[in-house]
Amino acid sequence: MNHTDTVATSRTAWRVEPGGNSLPEVHASVKISNSRSFWRRLFAFAGPGLMVAVGYMDPGNWATDIAGGAQFGYTLLSVVIISNLFAIALQYLALKLGIATGRDLAQACRDHYSAPVGFALWVICEIAIAACDLAEVIGSALALNLLFHIPLVWGVLITGLDVLLILLFQYKGFRFIETVVASFIFIILMCFIYEIAVSHPGMAAIMQGMLPRSAVVTDPKMLFIAIGILGATVMPHNLYLHSSIVQTRNYPRNEEGKRMAIKFATIDSTVALMFACFINAAILIVAGATFYNSGHRDVADITVAYQLLNPVLGVGLAGTFFAVALLASGQNATLTGTLAGQIVMEGFLNLRLSPWLRRLVTRLMAIVPAFFVTLLYGEKGMANLLVLSQVILSMQLSFAVIPLVKFTGDADKMGPFVNTRLTQLMAWAVAVIILGLNLYLLYDALV
Repeated sequence: MNHTDTVATSRTAWRVEPGGNSLPEVHASVKISNSRSFWRRLFAFAGPGLMVAVGYMDPGNWATDIAGGAQFGYTLLSVVIISNLFAIALQYLALKLGIATGRDLAQACRDHYSAPVGFALWVICEIAIAACDLAEVIGSALALNLLFHIPLVWGVLITGLDVLLILLFQYKGFRFIETVVASFIFIILMCFIYEIAVSHPGMAAIMQGMLPRSAVVTDPKMLFIAIGILGATVMPHNLYLHSSIVQTRNYPRNEEGKRMAIKFATIDSTVALMFACFINAAILIVAGATFYNSGHRDVADITVAYQLLNPVLGVGLAGTFFAVALLASGQNATLTGTLAGQIVMEGFLNLRLSPWLRRLVTRLMAIVPAFFVTLLYGEKGMANLLVLSQVILSMQLSFAVIPLVKFTGDADKMGPFVNTRLTQLMAWAVAVIILGLNLYLLYDALV
């Protein structure tokens, strides 16, 4: 079923053609091998999943993972795993929407909703992207301070220079950007493998932590951190991003080609998100092994964690590798945040700006508050701002999840790729849980 057929047969189908390809400068730019080899095709589709996984290991997640490990050991590992399962499910829906319909989530919202509703969703999404960018600025500035003793205020300003770096990457092609992201993820992965090795966590306790416990719900303090991990793990901008960048592959735009693309993109996404799960779990495990077991259970701050790693573990490089991973995390999130901002603006408004200008505007929205908070309140103010950015992100998530579940469950919009009843039921269950958790966070913040 093509777009013309759906418009003709149902009032709930897409009203108009997308109005242009998503990310037109790289649309269908990555060649897919004609070989029947499973591994060749998988390699060709590999990349978007890693770019999406970046959002699940950005600096904003570190504080909740550190606090969870320091206060409760490995108990909240089950929450990290559940969060990752939610992420895998939602990213699957996002990639399927993009491949099946040829629309990213922003374009789909612009088509389906009225102009005022679409504009409101765009504003909400821009706030979420600015909050995400704020976490990247803070994480990178903290890493520069820890590694090179650069004052936080100057670190915030230096992060603005990455606009030039991103502009350079965009001219080298989409595959090059994916390679850079994969390289940063490899650095983060190696750093935390080292951290786990030197912190000597107890494997039996880790295995127990992977099993859900009633204490997560009955202990108010544990519940709050668990909600923080669950509510802020899935980034709303990642759903827009994934629905777009899967279309960079040059697969046949027919039913058979789309089924192939969905199959390999799902494998790519799932494997990449398992890496993200490992890194988030590693942060919590290192915090548990280092701080919980040594009695430093009040650690909830990235800087304090860095300062305690070396003396507690008795290893000179533990803090350094921790900071290197933080810097790589911040820079990786910068790359994907750039693309997400472009996708959202073009999709909702059909307005195209030069990538460098779009990035500069977004970066200024993050740098200005970070600069003044750091200038006036120092390191503590920056830590509070990092937490606030995650609360803002979690508040926006439902505004992306609910339309995504709605669209992928609509047979008139998705045709043969519509969600099965079981998939749709599970998708709505995830959406309701996320909405409930975010409402709880909002209530707790206001009361």
